[in-house]
Amino acid sequence: MVHAYKNNGYNIVLDVNSGSVHVVDDVVFDLVKVVEDKLAGKYGTAAGKEEDNNKSADSSWLFEELNASSELSAYSKEDIREGIDELLDLREAQVLYTDDVYENYVEDFQNRDTVVKALCLNIAHDCNLRCKYCFADEGEYHGRRALMSEEVGKAALDFLVKNSGSRRNLEVDFFGGEPLLNWEVVKKIVEYGRSIEKEHDKNFRFTITTNGTLLNDEILEYVNKEMGNIVLSIDGRKEVNDAMRPKRGGQGCYDEIVPKFQKVAESRHQLRYFVRGTFTHNNLDFSEDVKHLADLGFKQISVEPVVAKPEDWYALKDEDIPKLCEEYDKLAKFYLERKKEGRGFNFFHFNIDLEGGPCVAKRLSGCGSGCEYLGVTPWGDLYPCHQFVGNEDFIMGNVYDGITRNDIREMFKCSNVYSRPECQECFARYYCSGGCAANAYNFNGDINTTYKHGCELQRKRIECAIMIKAALAEEEG
Repeated sequence: MVHAYKNNGYNIVLDVNSGSVHVVDDVVFDLVKVVEDKLAGKYGTAAGKEEDNNKSADSSWLFEELNASSELSAYSKEDIREGIDELLDLREAQVLYTDDVYENYVEDFQNRDTVVKALCLNIAHDCNLRCKYCFADEGEYHGRRALMSEEVGKAALDFLVKNSGSRRNLEVDFFGGEPLLNWEVVKKIVEYGRSIEKEHDKNFRFTITTNGTLLNDEILEYVNKEMGNIVLSIDGRKEVNDAMRPKRGGQGCYDEIVPKFQKVAESRHQLRYFVRGTFTHNNLDFSEDVKHLADLGFKQISVEPVVAKPEDWYALKDEDIPKLCEEYDKLAKFYLERKKEGRGFNFFHFNIDLEGGPCVAKRLSGCGSGCEYLGVTPWGDLYPCHQFVGNEDFIMGNVYDGITRNDIREMFKCSNVYSRPECQECFARYYCSGGCAANAYNFNGDINTTYKHGCELQRKRIECAIMIKAALAEEEG
């Protein structure tokens, strides 16, 4: 399967199954899909069978068929022949028109033994902000306000150690609500984790997500010592942030948090943090919010689309998607400009590894929710991830008794890009791994489906990310 597209003046061809990316001239670009169809018609797939393929013979009959094509009338016979030969050379090198290299893994993959690698501790089902798009219902997760106790937190770490098998590196994220409302318990859980690491030959990597309103020098010093990453919530420009992220009394938080966040970024040497925002129907020009955050000096930025019910006033609409795709194109160009000026920053959704990339398991299943990654409530219930918390159909057990709903675990373990029909013809499937299971369930009632708006925007982000790689490679080479 081949995906060919134009972006920012580049003709880009992605071989989906191998992950190979090619920047080509106009004639090869116009030939690539036509040749794919012709080869598939002859051999069943464009890759064909090694014993049947004959480059010289294929070149001859392809040239005979395509030379008379009105679609290619702008090119000379020599251009067409050279283009065909270039494509066949790439096929012979197994970097174009390749067979699916992952499908054979699926059965073994679904039967694999899994271990728990990461927990999201909902340390506080409470918040001091009233963010209007909050999926967690202002921190309550459609339930009751609660703070996690030290006992539950320690039991969660014990559960993680017990269920992590031989894996040494374990992730624990403090989430909410607002985790700093329960800061003393956060510290006690971290200290407990450090006290049991050597005994069990484990290494805990703690992270925290915060709105920053309660952040102070003492907390920052501790976070910098103990936390591998800190996520700082801010939506961008003051008017955008304060409209969607007010305090309980309606006041904005921008002026309060920006100096704190800048201090965090500098104290961590512009590494191991993200400023993380959400854009909605009300700021479709979200690239301006990313630019604003970059101008404030932040080097690690993530601004992501809101996920909301269609009837919500801030929800993204079908007609918003073309505008948002234009914004990603604008942002990609700005990203390159800043890189070339020596003032670059890292935009989370443009991160893509074209050489190594995720392992097969990650390409097929993504985040590992429901089997490798679990969410924990303040009272110790286990969910497939933090976004399922509050839906009692997905309670998998608790930190004391362990996983008691193996059927839920098996359902998530068997969910992958091959279990989602919409993924079969999508070029992005090995980059997004089928997307978010929680979004799929919340919109379609089935984790083995996809969330339409998420897919459309993910495809655009991947196109931009690949273009950026191509542009930077051109500049370097």
